[in-house]
This record gives sequence, structure tokens and C-alpha cells, in this order.
Amino acid sequence: MTPLLLAEQILNGLQFGVMLFLMAAGLTLIFGVMGLINLAHGSLYMVGAFAAAAAAGATGSFALGLAAALAAAAMAGALVEILVIRRLYARDHLDQVLATFALILIFSEGTRWLFGSFPLFLDVPGALSGPVTLPGGIQYPLYRLALIGIGLLVAAGLGLLIARTRIGIQIRAGENDREMIAALGVDISRLYTLIFALGAALAGLAGALVGAIQSVQVGMGEPVLILAFVVIVIGGIGSIKGAFIGALLVGLTDTLGGIFLPELFKLFMEPATATSAGASLASMLIYILMGAVLIFRPTGLFGSRA
Repeated sequence: MTPLLLAEQILNGLQFGVMLFLMAAGLTLIFGVMGLINLAHGSLYMVGAFAAAAAAGATGSFALGLAAALAAAAMAGALVEILVIRRLYARDHLDQVLATFALILIFSEGTRWLFGSFPLFLDVPGALSGPVTLPGGIQYPLYRLALIGIGLLVAAGLGLLIARTRIGIQIRAGENDREMIAALGVDISRLYTLIFALGAALAGLAGALVGAIQSVQVGMGEPVLILAFVVIVIGGIGSIKGAFIGALLVGLTDTLGGIFLPELFKLFMEPATATSAGASLASMLIYILMGAVLIFRPTGLFGSRA
């Protein structure tokens, strides 16, 4: 593999990773602070993608599409928390899984009823179309580079929000002792709704951004949800830093594994067999990584020990 191709694949892994972070960040906040298993988080990713595609198609503005994605996903998240999730905090995890799985079906069929079964397409904005030449002569799509930049900016902003603001202090306190902050006068119901809406908005933003390089279709959030759960298990439940590091590890492992393993196996296998075996093992690499992390760090890389 040439150095240019390797650099391109590393950038692809980073781009994949930062988009996974947008999904995992909200999920780890919800899980860490509320103790809630939310299987419907991927549906909010889908809501953002469809809202962006519909708004951009109607107005011709990608920026308005992103705004619509953030607003639609945040409002959907707030409504879901108020109408459904709020009744599940005191229930066991099985009830939470069943209820949020039902929400997946409701969101999927509702989206199909509104937009139909055929995929929608969200065009890359003209200002970000085409390749850009990076140092070393690497030709890389400008839009994918922009996704990396947006993801890093969101990660920095979210880190500052959690570490430096009053609401961030409440979120961190709620993760450690929700009864105590309720006794201190913090409105727990409002805090939970805000956290859920924030997590939903991040998922919707990821769906909108990825929707421009993939088709926007019903059910698109479920595969990403599985990867987001892997990310938060690796990084540690409730840790934004862990979600970021875990997302980058998953993105790079998945991308580079799919490239390197078939080439490695070709050293001692027939090319066709090596390609098949390498692709099969590459699809398992992130789960092998998760298992290895849990063996040595049962709470994840940055998870707090009980």
C-alpha cells in the first residue's frame, strides 16, 4: 500500500469516527446520567437525515437542511422523553429495551408514511464539492474533510459545555448523585429533557451530515446505533472523552482493518480466499477490540469504577 493511499484511509477512518462520536456522545450522556438504555437513538439519527433532505430539497439550502435536522431531532427527542421515556426511569432495563424498541418501529413506519419507501438524496453543497489537495499531494474530498472539522469542533464545544458551564456541572452531578442535586433545587425533569434533546440533536446532525454521502432511507439508524453502543462500551459509559477516543478507535479499526487484512492474508493465501477471509475478519475487528478493552478495563477506557 502506498503512503498516499494509507493517508487517505486514515482520513476516512477519522471521518467515520467523528460521525460515530456525534451519535455516541448523546447516547453516553443519556445512558450515563439517566441510566436509560435507549434503542431509539438511531431513529433520531434517521429523523435528522430525513428532515435535512426534505428541507434542503424544498429550499435548495444545505445550511437550512442542517438547521432543520437539528430542530427536528431535538424536538422529537424532547417529545419522546416527555411522553414515553419519563415513565421508564424507575423501571428495569428490560422495560426500557422493549419500550424503546417499540419507538424504533413507530419512527420507521411513521417516516415511511410521510416520505415513502424510496430513499431520498441530499446533495453535497457546492462550496464543499470536489477534492482538495493536502500536503503530500493527497487528493481528498473537501466535504469529507469538512465533516472531520465539524466533528472536532462539536467535540470541543461539547467538552467545554460539560466541563465549564453550569448546565455541565448539573449533568456531571446528575450522573453521580441525582437525588442530591434534586435536593439542592435542580429541576431533574427539565434537566433530563434537556439532555435527551441535546443527545437527539447531535444524532440528527450526524444523520444530516452523513446523508449527503449516503442515501437517506428508513432504517438507516439501526446499524449506526450498534456501532455507537460499541463506542460507549469501549470509551466508558457517561464519558464524553471516552466516547470521542472510542469513536476514533472504532472508525480507524473498521476502516484500516478492511484494507490491511485482505492484503496481509494474501501473503500466505490465494487472493480470492484472502479477500474473503480478510473481509470477514475485518467486520469482526471492532468487536474483538471491544472484548480486549473489557478484559483489561471492565468499565471502558475512561469509565468510572463503582
